[in-house]
This record gives sequence, C-alpha cells and structure tokens, in this order.
Amino acid sequence: MEVINWKGILEALLFAAGDEGLSVKQIASVLEITEYQATDIIESLKEEYISDVRGVQVIEIAGVFQMTTKKEHSDYLKKLVETSSTQGLSQAALETLAIIAYKQPITRAEIDEIRGVKTERPIHTLVTKVLIKEVGRAEGSGRAYLYGTTKEFLDYFGLNSIKELPPLSDNSEESFENGEADLFFEKFQQTIE
Repeated sequence: MEVINWKGILEALLFAAGDEGLSVKQIASVLEITEYQATDIIESLKEEYISDVRGVQVIEIAGVFQMTTKKEHSDYLKKLVETSSTQGLSQAALETLAIIAYKQPITRAEIDEIRGVKTERPIHTLVTKVLIKEVGRAEGSGRAYLYGTTKEFLDYFGLNSIKELPPLSDNSEESFENGEADLFFEKFQQTIE
C-alpha cells in the first residue's frame, strides 16, 4: 500500500498558493480529508519549519495559511531585492513588458499565447520591479488576474503617459512577432542604464 506524504503535498500546495494562501477548508477539500486531519498536518508541518536551519515558515493570517520567509533573514532578502532591482531586464521580461504595455489589461494566458511560451517568471520579475501590477480580474471562469503597467513603468522609461508609446503597425500581433515593441524598450533601457 502506497504511503501518502501529506506534509510534502501540503508544502507544495502552500508554495503554489503564494500570497493568497489556503484555508483549512480548502486544504481539506484538495487532500480529500477532514478539516481536523488537515489541521493536524498543518501543525506538523509548522513544527518542522520552526527549526533554526529552515529559512521559511508556515503562518496563519486572516484564516489562511501561507509559506513565508523568516524575519531573521530579512537583511539578506533586502540585499537580493536591491541587487535584482538594479539589474537590467532580460529579453523575456522586455517582451512580456511590451505585450502588457500595448495590450493592457491582459491576462497571463493571453500573454503566453502571444509569446508562445510561459511567462510566469518574467511577470514575477516585472511585478518585483514594480513595472506592472494586477489591475483587476477577468470575467468568466477562473477570474484570471489582469496585468497593467504602473507609474514606475512610466518613470522607468521616461514617459508621461502610456499614450506616448510609439505606434505599432496595423497588425499588432505581427508587430510583437517582429519585435517592434521590444526594440523600443531595449532602446529606452540602454538610455537609462
């Protein structure tokens, strides 16, 4: 008989849920166990993370459980954020940013479709650099996040408004494939570095 690694599964679920976290009810539903059993697994996982050698912890905020970094490591996390915010944008991030700038508000699935590859990491980078943000939710099932640019985006590229973006050719899908928007952002990034 197969032994189920409940703590490993819970750890993966909490990691995937990110900032939204999961309630005991959600965890119990996904694991197909009782809420009492889910609570026991949560407490057991929390105990494992209390160890000094672990860099993350499981906490409860407003009735949901999340994985977070430990406060004692904050100085190192600040250094990481400061270092990554001073680095330029990768080609994938520039492509993703161009699509969002011209097509906003837009979902990640729509961006993935235009680029032809997954854009989770570039989106995370752009959110971290505060160049894009969640601006709402799409209608329909799943209610996916909609992304748009920020004031910091305008500042970063020296624009007064989004209307100052150079026009793309009539077929904007073709423009993205030809890299017209990417060339614009690359040019601006080089001037500010």
